[in-house]
Amino acid sequence: MPLEPPSGRLALLVGGGPAPGLNGVISSVTIEAIEEGIEVIGFQDGFKWLVRGDTAHYRKLHIDDVKGIYPRGGSVLGTSRTNPAKSDDLMRTVLETLRKLNVTMLVTIGGDDTAFSGSQVYLRAGGAVRVAHVPKTIDNDLPLPGSAPTFGYETARQVGVGIVRNLAEDARTTSRWYLIVSMGRAAGHLALGIGKAAAATLTIIPEEFRGRPVTIDDVCDILIGSIVKRRSANLQYGVAVLAEGLIESIGEKGLEAMISGDQLGRYGSISRDDHGHLRLGEIDFGRMIKDALSARLKAMGLELTVIDKELGYELRCADPIPFDAEYTRDLGYGAVHFLMSDEAAKFGAVISLEGGRLKPIRFEDMINPETRRMKPRKVDVDGESYRCARAYMIRLEPRDLAEPARLGRLAEAANMAPEQFRERFARVVAYG
Repeated sequence: MPLEPPSGRLALLVGGGPAPGLNGVISSVTIEAIEEGIEVIGFQDGFKWLVRGDTAHYRKLHIDDVKGIYPRGGSVLGTSRTNPAKSDDLMRTVLETLRKLNVTMLVTIGGDDTAFSGSQVYLRAGGAVRVAHVPKTIDNDLPLPGSAPTFGYETARQVGVGIVRNLAEDARTTSRWYLIVSMGRAAGHLALGIGKAAAATLTIIPEEFRGRPVTIDDVCDILIGSIVKRRSANLQYGVAVLAEGLIESIGEKGLEAMISGDQLGRYGSISRDDHGHLRLGEIDFGRMIKDALSARLKAMGLELTVIDKELGYELRCADPIPFDAEYTRDLGYGAVHFLMSDEAAKFGAVISLEGGRLKPIRFEDMINPETRRMKPRKVDVDGESYRCARAYMIRLEPRDLAEPARLGRLAEAANMAPEQFRERFARVVAYG
C-alpha cells in the first residue's frame, strides 16, 4: 500500500564541511519526493539564512535540476557551519521561517553538529516539522550500525591514496621524507585508511595512545624511530601520515606552548568555530611537527629533508566514486520514505542502512544531550584490521630494543650508544 505524503513542502539543507556525495543525496531526495507528489525546496548555505528569518535564499527543486548532479562533487546548495541551536532566539526564527514557507518535512545533510541542529528543529517544532538527517563526513567517525561507513569517506580515501602514492614515489626519487596531515578531528579512520592502502611508511593516530596524554615529543620520537629504522636499512626516504585529531589529543596547552614560541607566526592561532570545535584548519600542524622534528634530527647529527603536506580540502569536493554515488542514492531514497512513514510523526531520525535495509535511528539514541554530539566511532586499536596495519608499518618495536644486534644497528644509525638509544625510545615503543 503506497504511503500518503504529509501536506506541505519538503526542504533540504547541507551543514558542515563538504563531502563527496552531497549532490547524490540532494538528487535522490528531490526525485523520490517529487515522484511521491511532494514539493521540494532547497535552502542555500545550510542554516545561514534561516537564522536571519530570510525567506529569499531558497529555490524550488525540480527533477530536471538535479537528475544529472549525482556524480558531481560539491553541493549545489552550498553549505555552512551556522548553528541554529546556539540560542532560543535563533531556533525560534528558524521555526517561524519554516512555517512561513510551509515546510513540514526537513532533510538535513551533515555531521553530528548538523544532526543536533536537526534534532532541535524536530523537538522544538512539536511535531509540525518531520526531520530526517543523512549523516556525512569523510572522517568516518559517526557511530552508524555495524561497520557502515559515512558517505564521502570511501571517495576521500581513494583520492587521498592516489596523492600519497605519488608523494611516496617522489620521496623515493628525491631521498626525502613527507609528513602528511590527514583530516580526521575525532578519529583516525581516514588517516589509517589512506596510510594502509597507500602502503605509507607509518601512520600515527590518536587512538593508539589509548587516552594517554600526547605530546609533540611523543609524535616526533615515533617519527624519528621510523626514520632511524629506515636508515639502518640504508633507506633515506619515507612517508608518514598523521591524523589531524592528534592536534586535539595534544590539547590547547601543548599547542599554545609551540605557538607562543613561534615568533614568526608560522603555526597559526587557536580559535573555535560556531559549534565550539577547535578550528584545526587555523593551526599549521604539519609545519609545527616538521620544525620540531627537524630540530631534533639536527641535534642528533642526522641530515634529512622533511616536507609537510596538509591533506583534506582536496578530498572534500571530489566526484564520488561508484560506492558513494550508489550509497547516497539509497540514503536519499530512505530519507524520503522515512519522512512519509508513521514513524516520522513520532520521532526524528538519523538515516542509516543495515544489510541493505533502511534503519532510521532516533536522534536521542545517537546524540548525547550534554555534548550535543554523537559519540565518535574510534579506530579499534585492538582489532585485527589495526593490528594488520601496524604489522606493515616501519616503526620501532619491542624486539628492536630487546635484541642486541637490532639495537646496535639502530643506535649506530642514530649516532647514539645502544643504552642511550634504548632509554630515549623505550617510551614510544610502549605506545600502541
